[in-house]
Parts: sequence; structure tokens; C-alpha cells
Amino acid sequence: MKKFNAETEVNNIVNFVKKYYKDNNLGGAILGISGGKDSAVVAALLVKALGSENVIGLTLPCHSASEDKTDAKLVSDYYGIELVNFDITNTFDTFKSELHNLKVFTDEETKNSDINLKPRLRMATLYYFAALYTALKGKTYLVAGTSNKCELYVGYFTKGGDSVHDISLISDYTVDEVIKIGEYLKVPDKVLYKKPNDGLSNLTDEDKLGVKYSDIATYMEDKTLLDDSTKEKIEKLHNNNLHKFNIPTYKKGE
Repeated sequence: MKKFNAETEVNNIVNFVKKYYKDNNLGGAILGISGGKDSAVVAALLVKALGSENVIGLTLPCHSASEDKTDAKLVSDYYGIELVNFDITNTFDTFKSELHNLKVFTDEETKNSDINLKPRLRMATLYYFAALYTALKGKTYLVAGTSNKCELYVGYFTKGGDSVHDISLISDYTVDEVIKIGEYLKVPDKVLYKKPNDGLSNLTDEDKLGVKYSDIATYMEDKTLLDDSTKEKIEKLHNNNLHKFNIPTYKKGE
């Protein structure tokens, strides 16, 4: 296996961003800062590529842990980017209130829909602010994605939520590789090594998935190194979420 060189990868990503922005006459970037490693690493990469003055971070609490907001500020302060706190709790609660008025569904029945509503509201907010800053600054702001390769492989994202973005910087890097990039970029330790969770369900990512990110990375590299039970879990997650990657489109005459 080829040794991972974080410095080389960072330079490649930065050059990719610079070229894309230059070729398309773009100006800045908007991203959600969750207080976790993925968004912190993406923020650091964008600052290196575009300059801190062209990167805007948003915290979007929705019945969220206060620690997430604190850790997001730690990241924004360290890299010198503007951080906007936009609380969407009332928006979520208004939606739920309307749903309750229907008097049809139980809280247990809506649990999964509730969890997925939050990232969808957050993505709508990110695009709102991207359009707002584009108008205010007179240059185009893109929404940056923050999903890593392990999450994407097993479909651990929300359709119409964190799956929606304009540019992706770490989607071809496993969790361990993202951490190595974060170490090179000096992402604060408290954020970089925090146990990942979705900030929505009060469970860690790995608890929800039922597999470790390291096992997903191993599976993608050489599945024969894993036991049958772990392989089956990863295969099931991947296959059950394939619908998230493609929109079947009927064409006349087919």
C-alpha cells in the first residue's frame, strides 16, 4: 500500500480548488461547521486555497448539544473565518407542530423522518446564505460538502441534505486519511479526535452504522481481511443505499 503523504494531498486539493475557482470565476465558500473533524478539515483546506476572508462558516443548531457550537467557534477562531450562528430550532419545531396538527402519525413513526429533516433544513439554510453572500459581496459563493469516503460508501448521508453541495474536497479520503490531513493542517485536537456523531440522534456514527469506519476503509481496500459478519454488514449498508447515488430517468423510446 502506498504511504499516505498528507502534505502532498493538501497541496493537490488546494490546487484543485484554486483552479476550479479561477476557471469558473468564483469567489468564496459557505459551509456548515458542525464541531467535528470533517467540516473542520474542509474549512482549513478552503482557507488555504481561498483565504480566510472568502470562507464563511455557519453553525446551525437544532436541539443540538452546546458543545458543538463551542467546538465550531474553536475552529473558526483558529482559522480566522467568519462564523454565523443561525438557529433553526424554531423552524424545525414549526414543521413538527404542523405535522402534529394532522393527528395521524406517532412520534415513533416520525423519528427517522425527524432526524433527516434537520440536515435538509440545514442545507436549505446554507444555500440561502450562499445566495445572500453572493449578492452582498458581488462574487459567487459555493456550498462546500463535508462527507468523507467511508460515509459515502455506506450511504451515511441524507438525500436532499448533506448530499447536496457544489464542491467536495474530502469525499475520496477515508476517516483515517482525513485525520492525517487534519493533523497536517493543525486542526485543534479537541475537534480532530472527537468521536464522530451526527449531532441529531445522540448516537455515535459507528453506533448507528453498526460497523467501524476503520472496517469500512479496510473493506474498500481489501475485503478479504475482514470477517464474514463485518463484510455482510458493510455490503448490506452499501447495497441498500445505492438509490441515493443515482436518479433513474426514463427516456422516450426505452
